[in-house]
Amino acid sequence: MKWRKMMGLMLLCITLVTVAACGGKEAAPAGENGSSTEKASEGGNAALKDVKVVLDWTPNTNHTGLYAAVDQGFYKAEGLNVEIVQPGAGGADTMVASNEVPFGVSYQESVTQARTQNVPLVSIAAVIQHNTSGFAAPVDRNIKSPKDFEGKSYGGWGSPVEEAVMQSIMEGEGADVSKVKNINMGDADFFTAVKRDIDFAWIFYAWTGIEAQLRNEPIDMLYVKDYSEALDYYTPVLVTNETTIQNDPELVKAFMKATSEGYQYAIDHPEEAANILLKAVPDLDKDLVLASQKWLSPKYQDDAARWGEQKKEVWQNYADWMFSKKLLDQQVDVSKAYTNEFLPQ
Repeated sequence: MKWRKMMGLMLLCITLVTVAACGGKEAAPAGENGSSTEKASEGGNAALKDVKVVLDWTPNTNHTGLYAAVDQGFYKAEGLNVEIVQPGAGGADTMVASNEVPFGVSYQESVTQARTQNVPLVSIAAVIQHNTSGFAAPVDRNIKSPKDFEGKSYGGWGSPVEEAVMQSIMEGEGADVSKVKNINMGDADFFTAVKRDIDFAWIFYAWTGIEAQLRNEPIDMLYVKDYSEALDYYTPVLVTNETTIQNDPELVKAFMKATSEGYQYAIDHPEEAANILLKAVPDLDKDLVLASQKWLSPKYQDDAARWGEQKKEVWQNYADWMFSKKLLDQQVDVSKAYTNEFLPQ
């Protein structure tokens, strides 16, 4: 998985989810469009409901709990036959908002943006409790703080969110974001780009940072959450839509019970969980998946009372920050953007 594509998709979701993208129509109830139907189980004694969950991008360790829930039979125990699918051309958010599928993987920033456009996405769990993304540079660039961004070349994808985040953490140290040279990296991966064109980039440490360790290419990592409370937002999150919540709350409850068990399995058994992901997606790099999973597993729940728990202040702080940076054209009612209602007690 290329770092730019993963981070780029995260921010493109902010602008791609619109009412028009959802067809401007009321979403169909679950089951009407084939995304959640019932079929007889192999034993013929019980009916399993077919349910699809769409990923945000290529399978990776953010998603391990979903694969574990399938592999360990947690979904089946809840009467569900869950299929994990890749996003279509419109992206995961559009597929969920239009009820093409009832569940998906998204990001707090894109859900927040969607709510300002009356797109009915609702976050039902935080996959990772704290933001594990940040700006990374090879150690020979001597970037030890945001002030060191001045005079350096940043590789990104041209999103206004990038400069807004960079500006926020630089201003706190009296630095000037206009002194950073921005380069659109296209499809170049982090390791190629820093050898050829740039000094630093925005990455997820659980994937690209771990890969740097495995390649013996040490980096300095500046986590954005360490410089601004507002930037310690949830990324990624699991989402559904308001229609599914209204028409089939028991489906959401069953899905979340099994999914929580899947992530708890990944927390308790990182190596076994990594092997489940590798079995499902054998093209992934084995060493990277194993190392990433061991690093990420304790961070799924971290200091929360339970996996998936979301706090109002996290949603409010980030929405206020987005509005202050003119990334939102209006304030959003964050109470409608997320819920803990369907997490197991």
